[in-house]
Amino acid sequence: MNVSLYQAAAGMKATARWQELIAENLASSAVPGFKRQHLSFSAIQSGLMGPSAADPARRFALPTLGATTDFRAGQIKPGAPTDLALQGPGFFEVTLPNGARGYTRDGEFHFNPQGQLVTKQGYLVAGTEGPLQVDPENAAPLSVSPSGDVAQGEELRGALKLVDFNDPTRLTAIGGGLFLAADPALRALPASSCTVRQGYLEASNASTVSEMADLITSSRLFEANQKIIQAQDERLARLIAEVGNPN
Repeated sequence: MNVSLYQAAAGMKATARWQELIAENLASSAVPGFKRQHLSFSAIQSGLMGPSAADPARRFALPTLGATTDFRAGQIKPGAPTDLALQGPGFFEVTLPNGARGYTRDGEFHFNPQGQLVTKQGYLVAGTEGPLQVDPENAAPLSVSPSGDVAQGEELRGALKLVDFNDPTRLTAIGGGLFLAADPALRALPASSCTVRQGYLEASNASTVSEMADLITSSRLFEANQKIIQAQDERLARLIAEVGNPN
């Protein structure tokens, strides 16, 4: 078995996946609160592995790859009065169309005609006592305290439901800066160290310059592994031709 072919093919697969993640990061670099994804590899020695009690057969093992979300905070920028930014670990909880609970750092909110606080996709923003509701006929200004209390004029309308997790890296990204807590190992916690800033938005933590540099690097790595496969293919072709010709 030609190990180099498998290693080069695994390298091409990894760099192709890396380019997919870079494309997603670039496409969402303007989405407030978006968290970039990067490629990670398992810590395993490549090449021929000896037999063991768990696996009596000799086999070729290659590192596996996976996507990891970078939850570092983005830059805080001024926004509209209904825009909210989070400082510290935590997420806004929203209700998705199928009734599932989603989590986001994108605080680009507004009020729908019914006076409910919603995301730009129209998803209801959760409060501690249910969806946040204001009186659309009341012209009093909206204010949000650092702890997440929402008031319309002098009247308290509710409080934002801010959630943190024991291991945010286990959250499942579903696009648009939204996450699902589908992993059973995840445990929701109160975002006690998180504060809310009204009139601001957290920008994406994906840098277009860094992503473009990574795109060039991944493309060159893909081409290098491709050349290795071509060279091994030519070597095998010569070997077959020479061995198969007795003269």
